[in-house]
Amino acid sequence: MRKLGLLPCLLLASPAGAVQPPPTPEVVLQDIALRVSGARMKKDVEKLVSFGTRHTLSSQTDPKRGIGAAVRWAEAEMKSFGLETLQTCDTITGRRIPTPTKVCNAVAIQRGNERPNDVVIITGHIDSRVSDPMDAVKEAPGANDDGSGTAAVLEAARVLSKRKFRGTIVYAALSGEEQGLHGGKILADYAKAQGWNVIANLNNDIIGNSCGSDGVCNDKAVRVFSEGPRWQGHEDLAARQRSLGGENDAPSRNISRYLDSLADRLNIGLDVMQVWGNDRFGRGGDHTEFLNAGFPAVRLSVAVEDYEHQHQDLRTEKGIKYGDTIDEMDLPYLEKVTKLNVAALASLASAPPPPKAKVEGAVSTDTKVDLFAVDSGRSPFPSAFDARKFVIHRRRTDSSVWSESTKISPSECMYIGQPRVPDPAVGPGWKCTSKLKAVRVDDWVFGVSSVSKDGFESPVASAVPGGAFKPYVAPPENP
Repeated sequence: MRKLGLLPCLLLASPAGAVQPPPTPEVVLQDIALRVSGARMKKDVEKLVSFGTRHTLSSQTDPKRGIGAAVRWAEAEMKSFGLETLQTCDTITGRRIPTPTKVCNAVAIQRGNERPNDVVIITGHIDSRVSDPMDAVKEAPGANDDGSGTAAVLEAARVLSKRKFRGTIVYAALSGEEQGLHGGKILADYAKAQGWNVIANLNNDIIGNSCGSDGVCNDKAVRVFSEGPRWQGHEDLAARQRSLGGENDAPSRNISRYLDSLADRLNIGLDVMQVWGNDRFGRGGDHTEFLNAGFPAVRLSVAVEDYEHQHQDLRTEKGIKYGDTIDEMDLPYLEKVTKLNVAALASLASAPPPPKAKVEGAVSTDTKVDLFAVDSGRSPFPSAFDARKFVIHRRRTDSSVWSESTKISPSECMYIGQPRVPDPAVGPGWKCTSKLKAVRVDDWVFGVSSVSKDGFESPVASAVPGGAFKPYVAPPENP
């Protein structure tokens, strides 16, 4: 192990002698977000509606109607953007799939040019339904639920495919959600089989309306649902979290905080309403299957749901129109939510992955923070420390947001080569140790983040049991 300091930084000046600083991450992300088009997404929703029904049990062979035609169209659209595409499929039997049925997702992969195994995933479900979840025959336009989320996936692929990113972005239109979250599980299983280091799944489900059936409207906020205690591994974590904390610090909760901060900086007229729960009361979405696999995941959904225009047969009763049709959508609102998604994907794919950390400070006036960041690039990690910087964050135990931060000095870090005993959870990578003087460990929650050389910062990984972004693995009983 060797200590590394900062290498000299050479600035190239223009002939006039003026140094042109690179654009800030906010400027870059705002420029990307501006390229999102609500008009294009309207056409995508109209196309999805034209398939008549996209019920998971509808036709898979009809060229114009049913789930098969819709999935093939979505894959072809993403392929037209120059992306690598595939269908991830499985044969499913379940409570809402009484006979063995092939369920397929349309997936596109935009591989990172430096860290292809670090992956961020955007999803929306392409299947639709009416009042009876088993009715695969009636017209089920599914404009908002979830044509809106699928349109966001396609628009993100359209905009971001024109750029290069260090990490990989995966775009997926999932099937089988209304029949039991099957598409989410199929893709989560695929991610595990590929060995992807999934940084986040942004699941968009019902993001295209701003008014409810009671006349309440809100086009200025989007709800982001996130779990607090980590579900995967929760039985093993429970006792440690009771002693060391972590009830409000699962990686998904920090993705929610990340989106909240990003929305404030983008100035797109949209605020994140953090809802501290995995999903809506008694309901579910595909992100839950990513959480079950140990991957950080959140659900984005409208601030105000319209229950008369989701999960309903097309009809009019007592003067009230029912059914999930495009005329009930707010397309400018959908555009804003998609801008947030696109900027978040670009930011996450540009930033290094979050490190992991632990803290010590019992019976002490100071707190020690140990940080470890795995090198996940193609080649050995660069010897220049300015290729990656690290930040310690903290907030009071009763605070919802990170309030103070401290940059870690290069002198506090060392680079560790491949350990003698191969272990994918250890090295090669950076190990840093920092002491926060006169900071009592009991009074704060601590976390750490990585920052790229051009300023893109990862989400914060909380220094609590289960706070690391990788799937939880129980420590050995006798280390």
